[in-house]
Amino acid sequence: MKKRTHLTRRQILRAGAAVAGAAMVPGRWVSALTSLRAQPAADNLQDPVVDGVKGASAREKIAWKVQPFPMTQVRLRPGIFQNMQEINRRYIAMLPNDRLLYSFRATAGLQSSAEPFGGWEAPDVELRGHLTGGHYLSASALMYASTGDEDVKKKADALVNELARCQEANGNGWLSAFPTELFDRLKAGTTHVWAPFYTIHKIMAGHLDMYLHCGNEQALQNVENMAGWVENYLAPVADDQWAHMQLVEHGGMNETLFNMYSVTGKEKYLALARHFDHKKFFDPLAERRDELKGLHTNTNIPKVIGAARGYELTGDDRYHTIADYFWNEVVGQRSYATGGTSNGEGWYSDAGDMSKQLGVAAEECCCSYNMMKLSRHLFGWNADVKYMDYYERLLFNVRLGTQDPDGMLMYYVSLAPRGYKTFGNPYDSMWCCTGSGIEEYAKLNDTIYFHDAGSIFVNQFIASEVNWPEKGFKLTQDTTFPEQDGTTLTVQAKNPVQLALRVRVPYWATRGVHVKVNGAAQTVAATPGSYLTLNRSWKNGDKVEISMPMSLHAAPLLGAPDLQAAMYGPLVLAGRFGNEGLTHQLMYGPSAARLRPGPSPEVKSGGKGVDWVEPAPNGKLSFRLAGQSEATALVPMYQIMDERYAAYWKVNSSNA
Repeated sequence: MKKRTHLTRRQILRAGAAVAGAAMVPGRWVSALTSLRAQPAADNLQDPVVDGVKGASAREKIAWKVQPFPMTQVRLRPGIFQNMQEINRRYIAMLPNDRLLYSFRATAGLQSSAEPFGGWEAPDVELRGHLTGGHYLSASALMYASTGDEDVKKKADALVNELARCQEANGNGWLSAFPTELFDRLKAGTTHVWAPFYTIHKIMAGHLDMYLHCGNEQALQNVENMAGWVENYLAPVADDQWAHMQLVEHGGMNETLFNMYSVTGKEKYLALARHFDHKKFFDPLAERRDELKGLHTNTNIPKVIGAARGYELTGDDRYHTIADYFWNEVVGQRSYATGGTSNGEGWYSDAGDMSKQLGVAAEECCCSYNMMKLSRHLFGWNADVKYMDYYERLLFNVRLGTQDPDGMLMYYVSLAPRGYKTFGNPYDSMWCCTGSGIEEYAKLNDTIYFHDAGSIFVNQFIASEVNWPEKGFKLTQDTTFPEQDGTTLTVQAKNPVQLALRVRVPYWATRGVHVKVNGAAQTVAATPGSYLTLNRSWKNGDKVEISMPMSLHAAPLLGAPDLQAAMYGPLVLAGRFGNEGLTHQLMYGPSAARLRPGPSPEVKSGGKGVDWVEPAPNGKLSFRLAGQSEATALVPMYQIMDERYAAYWKVNSSNA
């Protein structure tokens, strides 16, 4: 096999201009593929090298305005995020390869004496393989990129090799933990089937991540074989039949196929990616119409991530409109104070009305994971701080606090009054949100810092360090944020480096921003919702101290202004209602709290901001109700683990 150049995710996203990306006409996909098969792959073209990627200039049409640093150049330092990373690393290390492989081997007719997992990976569940051969590989590849842990890489490499054996035994490129019979049922359209393309997408994405982040050549071969099977399966499918089949969840097939095109330059993957455009879902978005009501939320967010990727690779403005309009509608019209979206896994209200959506099964964690991915794309296009403000909301309210000390993860984040958190168990849950969770906590370093040619952007306040070898520049961030309302940045540089240091000034920083450089106070423009800029020649040991005092503010529920969450900076504060009646059985295993939502707790307000909450005298990030009959304690929602809580309060205002 010809040696390939290994790519990083950053290199995929950065690669330079022009690719042949004319819009595919529905119904012309098979003939387009026929002509494309005759064309040479980009590996055989004499394209220049961009960022070490041969042929990269022929891939991307839309370059990001600002670029993320590769995860290999960013490392977490001691703090809450590194703790989450280490808990996750221990969890993925403890899952035995033989158990991960059980259903793949069974499908391929290979012997296995291992015990299968339960839950969504049980041998009789139609989504089996989504985590064991998909999310798990992505999480391992991302963990290796984030930490350099060779044991994680070695274990994942061995898994890829065994999956290749299964693929060879299956023949025709098929690689799955279930038989092709599920796809026969999908094509027939007469029998219910549970999302076979969704599962195949996860397996393909996991293999592609193993190639990109670990340089695993076998993983690339496996995923190309899988794409070949998909191509052959879809070739005889008529347009009207395909439109019906697309009503069944197919995950981010378009995104992964676009990425395969970016990696290989093979235009058949570009055509195949565009074939997965979901016209019924995309058309209203392209016309800036919100027809999201009634749709399953996480079925559709991945499609929009694929649209964003399609825009970058083709320059098709339709894709840009879809991604941009969708993000603004979901964030502005269908989200909670936490930034999360969905209730009962769907959007079941009109735009701008969340008044009846404080459910037990609110905020599916996969939705937050995918909205963060989408936000990252849109930020790359224009460096608008609003995307990083939103990213922060999700990071601190929905990602923090959804992993327990043993690495067990949540499916939903209940917003029902006096609800509680529920977690999976090590071997018998394996939900979609378990999979996206182990990926999330493996890549906590991927969005902290971005850069352009002469600037470094500090997007998130997380204890970490970033190395920019091309500039001979290293930046260390020391912070205990959000317990500390600021951060300290220290420069390491052998020689002076002229750079603009751009630090996000969040929307919530309304009490001013204070900046010191080497102990001297600075006068800088620091408007909330912007970046403050320090442009100078940086020397080794230079230190920047930034203070952004947080304050209390209210976040009314869309469509119900009297239902309010109290926030402190980016943090949603939750009222603590004790753990009476909560048992391990209630909190572990089910995917949602077992209770009927009751009324929201009530508070009285004089109508002056969040006058019903005040800091408590007993510690940082500790609050209590003020002027109420009961002195209920409030803390950031991410700190709640094993007790009942309320995020929204019915506020009875009076101007008296």
